[in-house]
Amino acid sequence: MIKIAPSILSANFANLEKDIKILEKGGADWLHLDIMDGNFVPNITFGPILIKSLRKITKLTLDAHLMIEKPERYIEDFQKSGVDILTVHLEATTHLHRTITQIKKLGMKAGVSINPSTPAIALREIIPFVDLVLVMTVNPGFGGQKFIPTMTRKIHEVAIMCETSGRKIHLQVDGGIDETNIRAVYDAGATITVAGYSIFSKENIPKAIQN
Repeated sequence: MIKIAPSILSANFANLEKDIKILEKGGADWLHLDIMDGNFVPNITFGPILIKSLRKITKLTLDAHLMIEKPERYIEDFQKSGVDILTVHLEATTHLHRTITQIKKLGMKAGVSINPSTPAIALREIIPFVDLVLVMTVNPGFGGQKFIPTMTRKIHEVAIMCETSGRKIHLQVDGGIDETNIRAVYDAGATITVAGYSIFSKENIPKAIQN
């Protein structure tokens, strides 16, 4: 069964604890944390201080997606905040293997993400070292965007790479996921889907997660 990781980017930040408790009761598997710096992507969100507060109110897996330039500068800060899985962008760091190694040395699971324009083959050399691959199915930076249909083929390509690695690697998909396309990304090989707007825009959040 596919796991659902609601993105709190679409939650009510004035009442975040309440929303997280609703997600827990609704069957959310992970909490997805979209960290943006205004440089790698044209938006700014939040950082380790907020995550540290979240860690105190939930036992769900905290899955942080760093959409920031030179993420290696902040890995220790995110580890101290209580993050379980830390994902960095292939496009955002020059020495990706070193960054992944640094994440794992600090006791976190390490993930790598690629933008829609980055081909799957770019992951070939790093696949043996990561615990998660995140395929972006929209251009990162904003919530509520439309799924790019051609990304389904890329998800399948990455799924084959993960499978042939001989290791257990989570394949996560993020961007425009809802009831109309989650079957397609699951069939393509995704094991975890991030969903923000399609969950928090609904009046009944638990039902949206189940759908």
